[in-house]
Amino acid sequence: MSAKAQSLPIPPERVSEILDEWKRSPMRRPRIVKVTVNISIGQSGERLQRAAEVLEELTGQKPVFRKAKRTIRAFGVRKGENIAVMVTLRGEKALNFLKRALDAVGHRIKTSSIDEHGNVSFGIEEHILIPGVKYDPRVGILGMDVAITIQRPGHRIVERRRQRRGHIPRRHRVTREETMVLLNQLFGVTFV
Repeated sequence: MSAKAQSLPIPPERVSEILDEWKRSPMRRPRIVKVTVNISIGQSGERLQRAAEVLEELTGQKPVFRKAKRTIRAFGVRKGENIAVMVTLRGEKALNFLKRALDAVGHRIKTSSIDEHGNVSFGIEEHILIPGVKYDPRVGILGMDVAITIQRPGHRIVERRRQRRGHIPRRHRVTREETMVLLNQLFGVTFV
């Protein structure tokens, strides 16, 4: 058992079982499908444009503007107004960004950040914590949300069947434990 695996809140026997299962059947090993990065400003205008520039610089992809779903007078937000920017990263770009984002949070994620399908979400309070980013006074400090979608190979086929049956079979879902082991192996993430 490696030192990395000992830092998980899972019994070492269970970690061994998971790793053995992945060795026996490579199709059972989950993978990172996409990483979604979101910066929500709460208002349109120049600050949102700067957030889009920052996100494009960080990810290397052009961000998409997200609109408000409803009017909230207390915040001065109108329905249909651009209030956030987001980017969906896949493949190598996703892994490269994820390495940098995990550096910003010290490779520590709360266990409660994992949902019942094995997906992980965490926040970065200040974008300047990401390695290689310098503070720019005209932009200020922006926080961001990072969501990691983890699935098993063959999930698309299961999705098509799900439309007929109504749910994804339990055996095909990624568990919290598997997510912890995967992220610990790939990036050395510690769960607290």
